[in-house]
Amino acid sequence: MIFLVAAVLLLGVLVGAAAHLTLPVVVPAAMAIALWLLIFAVRERRREH
Repeated sequence: MIFLVAAVLLLGVLVGAAAHLTLPVVVPAAMAIALWLLIFAVRERRREH
């Protein structure tokens, strides 16, 4: 759960900073966060079963 909170917090910081950053910086960062959340979701789903 702490990883999810950290991911959302990091996403909020990046979205706030996105107005000041260029697109080639924001897109890879957003993709990294999305991948992190996907891995987290898969791990949580496996843990339930």
